[in-house]
Amino acid sequence: MRDPRCRNSESTIVRSLKGNDRPEHLFALQQAAELYEFYQTKIADCDQRILDQLKHFDNHDEPPGSMEDALTRMSGADLTSIDGIDTNTALKVLAEIGTDMSRWKSSKHFASWLGLSPGTKISGGKVLSSATKPVANKAAAALRMAAFTLFNSKSALGAPKAITATAHKLARLIYAMLSHGTAHVDAGQECYEQRYRLRVIQNLKRKAQELGFELVAIQKEATVL
Repeated sequence: MRDPRCRNSESTIVRSLKGNDRPEHLFALQQAAELYEFYQTKIADCDQRILDQLKHFDNHDEPPGSMEDALTRMSGADLTSIDGIDTNTALKVLAEIGTDMSRWKSSKHFASWLGLSPGTKISGGKVLSSATKPVANKAAAALRMAAFTLFNSKSALGAPKAITATAHKLARLIYAMLSHGTAHVDAGQECYEQRYRLRVIQNLKRKAQELGFELVAIQKEATVL
């Protein structure tokens, strides 16, 4: 079982595997393990209580098998299909905003209510600040935490360059799913990068035209081997 790259002898490895724990260390470890098991049982009790409450919103004859099923039945959409949104995040968001999305005219209004839209402090035609307004919103906090988990994601959302901007994307996806009943389909990171490149090129062309220039792509010459 020893790795061939290991330079230590087998006897050295055997000696290193023998514990040198003091009695007080073992006692502290036992206490920590017992507390962990105790808290796990309490968390399971809380999850079961939440599931029992969610059953009141379910009109199906067969009870939901899990909290994810209960949330999907209640909202009519599987929010966990969005990358970064797990069951706990979906529960927090739905508990905060409910399922009636008619209170917001559009996804932009919804994102603004969450405090995820950039501010527009303008004076004399100049933008002084585009920072988001401070809002104590639990749903927004949950979406920001979900956006943070996408740093190593390969989804179509891409790795977030800004947490709030990615949380804004998640909010718009949730609004579309809850208000229109549409399903989220992850097209992959390559699709996202292509759309992002296209938007950048279009913005550059527009700025060049405003300044009286024309943006021309550079044709790379084929190398002859």
